[in-house]
Amino acid sequence: MGQMQNLQADIAKTQNDLATSKKLHSTADDPAAMVQVNQLNTQLSASKQYVTNGNSASANLKLEAQALSDATNLLQSARDLAVEANNAALTSAQRHDIATQLQQQLQDLVSIGNQRDSTGNYLFAGTASSTLPFSQSGNSIAYSGASSVSQVQIAANQRISGGDTGATAFMNIPAGNGTFTTAAAAANTGTGSIDTGTVTNPSAWVPDTYTIAFTSPTQYQVTNSGGTAVTAGTFAPGDTISFNGIQVGITGTPATGDQFTVAKAGTASAFSTLSGLITTLNSTASPAQLATQIGGALQQIDGAISNLSNVSASVGARINSITSSQSSATTLQTSLQISISNLSDVDYAAAITQLNTEELSLKAAQQTYASIAQLSLFNYVK
Repeated sequence: MGQMQNLQADIAKTQNDLATSKKLHSTADDPAAMVQVNQLNTQLSASKQYVTNGNSASANLKLEAQALSDATNLLQSARDLAVEANNAALTSAQRHDIATQLQQQLQDLVSIGNQRDSTGNYLFAGTASSTLPFSQSGNSIAYSGASSVSQVQIAANQRISGGDTGATAFMNIPAGNGTFTTAAAAANTGTGSIDTGTVTNPSAWVPDTYTIAFTSPTQYQVTNSGGTAVTAGTFAPGDTISFNGIQVGITGTPATGDQFTVAKAGTASAFSTLSGLITTLNSTASPAQLATQIGGALQQIDGAISNLSNVSASVGARINSITSSQSSATTLQTSLQISISNLSDVDYAAAITQLNTEELSLKAAQQTYASIAQLSLFNYVK
């Protein structure tokens, strides 16, 4: 009787296996196999989560890439306007018209910096994703976002930055040529204007604020911030002035007493560059001062465009990393699912054979039991 009950239980399990397509229903079925299946399912779940993370990060990075492209196009347009404005033949009214166009572009650039993703978070606010990153007061733009970005796990041993801060994309851009800036004194009366300069010997450069003072239209002296003379010489229009590993060019004819400054470069923002250019075009600066200031703005715009290009390249590299990671994840998930299936899924051919064997065994047991049950003591009495 007990044997038949066991056979009936075996048949019931085999039938359940065939009905559910699974041979593992609990740890009792095969403890070692169940442990392996649980471990494989954990890996599979983690891999699927990494893919989900990657999808979300990729979507945001693609939005950022578009925003950076829009900002680049806007700054290129602003550069074209600056080149147009750098013409001594323009009237004050014409420069004001260009400044008005730049004013609209400044507002548009702020709007780009304040773009949101599909969930309503700000693209360029960093970890402070719910905080408006850029606020405008007149022509002054302030950044209120975070200085760090969220790191997204896209594989077991791989994390990427899920975005870029507004400071990285728009704010912390090296000023001038990246080493120093140049400027003409507002009180200058001559026609001299200074270019943005170049570094000829980086090892000889001593960061400081230098003053180039003209003691006459053909004589100049360079002093440092402490008033110590660095160099002096004669000058003719179009000459370059060299000292401490740098050189600057001055066009036009400076007047006696005119001064120009060369200072260590700090950082500027794309917003402040446009704001400064707007101020310049709305001012009553002399043609020489306009040429100097617009020339500096052009270089600063180029720096902002270059910075956006670098950030865009980084975004593209991260999107490619996600694509590669997800391709690997697809391969891994297929492998894990096959392993899980091998451990837990029913082999139909084997299970059907087993069921037939169990049914035959049960039938034989039942027949044997029935035969024995018909026997009694009288069968043996003669």
